Amino acid sequence: MFRFFENLVDPYCAYTQEDRPPTRLWPFLRAYARPFRRVFIWAGLLSVAVAAIEVWLIYYMGRVVDILGGTPAQVWADHGLELLLVVGFILFLRPLIQLLDVLFLNNAILPNFGTMIRWRAHKHVLRQSVGWFENDFAGRIANRIMQTPPAAGEVVFQVFDAISFSIAYFIGAGVLLITADARLLVPLLGWLVLYGVLIGWTVRRVGPASKAASDARSAITGRVVDSYSNIHSVKMFAHDDRELNYAKDAIEESRRTFQAEMRIFTIMDATLVMLNGLLIVGVVGWAIWLWMQGQASVGVVAATTALTLRLNAMTGWIMWALTTFFRQLGVVAEGMETIAQPLDLVDAPDARELVLTKGEIELRGVSHHYGRGAGGLDSLDLTIRPGEKVGLIGRSGAGKSSLVKLLLRFYDVESGQILIDGQDISKLTQDSLRSQIGMVQQDSALMHRSVRDNLLYGRPEASEDEMIAAAKQAEAHEFILDLADPQGRRGYDAHVGERGVKLSGGQRQRVTLARVILKDAPILLLDEATSALDSEVEAAIQKTLYGMMQGKTVIAIAHRLSTIAEMDRILVMDRGRIVEQGSHADLLAKGGLYARFWARQSGGFLNPEAVE
Repeated sequence: MFRFFENLVDPYCAYTQEDRPPTRLWPFLRAYARPFRRVFIWAGLLSVAVAAIEVWLIYYMGRVVDILGGTPAQVWADHGLELLLVVGFILFLRPLIQLLDVLFLNNAILPNFGTMIRWRAHKHVLRQSVGWFENDFAGRIANRIMQTPPAAGEVVFQVFDAISFSIAYFIGAGVLLITADARLLVPLLGWLVLYGVLIGWTVRRVGPASKAASDARSAITGRVVDSYSNIHSVKMFAHDDRELNYAKDAIEESRRTFQAEMRIFTIMDATLVMLNGLLIVGVVGWAIWLWMQGQASVGVVAATTALTLRLNAMTGWIMWALTTFFRQLGVVAEGMETIAQPLDLVDAPDARELVLTKGEIELRGVSHHYGRGAGGLDSLDLTIRPGEKVGLIGRSGAGKSSLVKLLLRFYDVESGQILIDGQDISKLTQDSLRSQIGMVQQDSALMHRSVRDNLLYGRPEASEDEMIAAAKQAEAHEFILDLADPQGRRGYDAHVGERGVKLSGGQRQRVTLARVILKDAPILLLDEATSALDSEVEAAIQKTLYGMMQGKTVIAIAHRLSTIAEMDRILVMDRGRIVEQGSHADLLAKGGLYARFWARQSGGFLNPEAVE
């Protein structure tokens, strides 16, 4: 039974991905609700049915009071069958309807609705560009991915568990009072008007207050995760107190916004008690007055009293449900600031797969300044021949990393073109482009997974023997065999910690190299590929690197000039332009910027801040 309802909606069902999802709240929620339409209809109908049964039970209790006026024998003779049918309804049919109601809500909707939102939101965020991630806290992004789905689920829950139920209940209460005596509807309607005013006052304030509180909570998460992610720096500089103060500012702002939110609820609760007093006195008092005038039966007084007391008990729950509804809408609205952001870098509508035949790279008038008007690249023209090995040097900020990021299409160029084998990369699919490029970065961060998972990230379909061969080439196999984690996993199954923190810098770099060796892409980008290695290991790795380069088009960034001296061509960059190019010997003979860099080296390193 449970499985049937749990499988009514597949949260991972196929859907049309939108590069620009709805940015307004209700269209956003409607887009996610499409697979649940039929389930929502059934949940709404069952919620109304449950409310109607509750009101009918109150009405029938009043009827029981009236029919008990005769002798037991007479009552049984006149109403025995009716009473038995009602007993059967209460014992069997009512629980069945209630069971169906909660099965749709608790088993068909809640687990699947939140799961679907989390899945699709994560999928959308993963499609964002590298630059998008660089402009936000990873912790805040993750927090919004995690808190938005349960908030959206709570919104749906309140719609069917409270809002539709209460609307149906109030309508049923009105019908009951009209049936008893239409005049009893007057105090109920007066109370409903005042109750509506209170709801309106609360709702207008709760939504913004809840969004502010949710923003503040996300800010705390962002700051705390930032501290934890950089715990080595925190400890190294002995800045525990500074990090505490940094977090305290956000924590205090969260407290302030939460206090403002709670003040609204306090005012709401106090006002509601007064309104409910008016409801009880108005409806029950009037019913008693009508009975005293002989215009209403005892059953009517009993039914209206029971109904009024039930409404009195429900109003606090309804108000809390409504405020919860709008509070959670505020959380969803805050989460939408991340998960409904349009993609700023997408494949062209008619994007093709990259067909790499030779490996020629060409930049035509490429400019990119990250929207700042300075830095990056400035009208750069460059052709790298198939299989050519190019070294790239320059001061910090000269544009070296920008060139690599643009080639990987982590950003789109602001002007100009980048072509691979004559194909404009802006018209290619991003996945096909990056699948043909292998890159070893200076920051050799790894996934918090096993060594095997990290290596196979380069080529998931690789065999065990191919994986081990790549690790051996990168001088990593021996230390990998000695690894063990706290859970007892060893060797290639050992987990490396967040960003590979359990490994030394050199070990991380060798695992990264092995991953790129395993990928075996025809274009190779090296950004300080041996910067974390000691001299002995670097000497061994250099042989591996030069072996990797055979038959590939290579761009290598290095501050250690000795590592690129054997390249076919060396490009010297300054202020986003290529100011010198040639072989190592040619550039030394020119006596220009490269020669001065070479002369200023200490231990084979380039000072990136060196001036002419």
